[in-house]
Amino acid sequence: MRILYSHRIQSRDGQAVHLEAMVAALRAAGHEVETADPPAYREASFGGESRLVATVRRVLPGWAAELAEIAYNIPATLRLARAARRVRPDVIYERYNLHYFAGTVVARLRGVPLLLEVNAPLAEERARFGALRLRRLARFAENLVWRRADRVLPVTEVLAGHVIAAGVPRERIAVIPNGIHPEDFPPPPEAAPEAKEELSLGFVGFVRDWHGLDAVVRAIAAWQGRPRLSLMVVGDGPARPGLERLAAELGVAERVRFTGLAGRDAVPGLVAGFDIALQPASVAYASPLKVFEYMAAGKAIVAPDQPNLREVLAHDRTALLFDPAVPGAVWDAVLRLAADAALRARLGAAARAEIEARDMTWDGNARRVATLAAAEVARRAGR
Repeated sequence: MRILYSHRIQSRDGQAVHLEAMVAALRAAGHEVETADPPAYREASFGGESRLVATVRRVLPGWAAELAEIAYNIPATLRLARAARRVRPDVIYERYNLHYFAGTVVARLRGVPLLLEVNAPLAEERARFGALRLRRLARFAENLVWRRADRVLPVTEVLAGHVIAAGVPRERIAVIPNGIHPEDFPPPPEAAPEAKEELSLGFVGFVRDWHGLDAVVRAIAAWQGRPRLSLMVVGDGPARPGLERLAAELGVAERVRFTGLAGRDAVPGLVAGFDIALQPASVAYASPLKVFEYMAAGKAIVAPDQPNLREVLAHDRTALLFDPAVPGAVWDAVLRLAADAALRARLGAAARAEIEARDMTWDGNARRVATLAAAEVARRAGR
């Protein structure tokens, strides 16, 4: 099958991990995949941001920057149309982004199905965080793109509810969460669980204030028991300077380590050093990539007890889930795991087995996408 992958990603971050993993998996399954990349994406380094986009956002008023986003569809649609003429795709697969409808236009012009991957309700998300001015226009554009897709592929059932509320029939929705390459994360060697003098708590990702790692740092400083606890943060982000200052003020700077940006091939080795893997907070509709990394690595996971995470994790079977509304609940879960090496080993092994049992892999996702694409191609041929 010939698949044309449309996107508007401008930087090499978690979005790029998803994109490149899916493209590689589809190609490994024997499909021809062409990506219509923005020039900034091809030139971006890992963790880097498009300088042009950053400048536009800094210089223009919010409403003008949003109009510039819409205007970007002109060159993007022309680029995608040129790629479509060259590739003659059977289907267009697009990663949804707000104010981006190149795939919608080109799929309609070419008469081919459009599969739309949705990772967030971006009109709502940007409005909630105060980064959206033309809100009615954004909601209209989002709903239009979702409704025009032949298949909408949200990453969680929670997010599927948002898509349904926008007017997309349930039968046109297929939930496909994030995935992982399990072979990149060798499970821990089998050995009898044993107590340790020091345990490492670990977090992977772009660090923001709402993740709540400040509470973890404070708890580490207050903890006087055994084992000794430390924190490793694999990644960077706007919350890092404040966390480093807090750790220094509390006298635990030597127990709170930031690796900074780590390349994808370095992440498995760093996660292997975790004893307890943290997802201290999560957006309500997200499918956090780090959770799949923790599971594949066979780590004991602490995460909020909320619907989107319960789609992947089960309390006391593959993770310890805590009530995010209860102060200190995350730390209670950490201490329970710190005191019980057998529990850590059991949860980690079950999490790894869950990845394999449910085929929560990029290869599995590629098979599911290809099946949906083939069904849409056949449906159109049947018309």
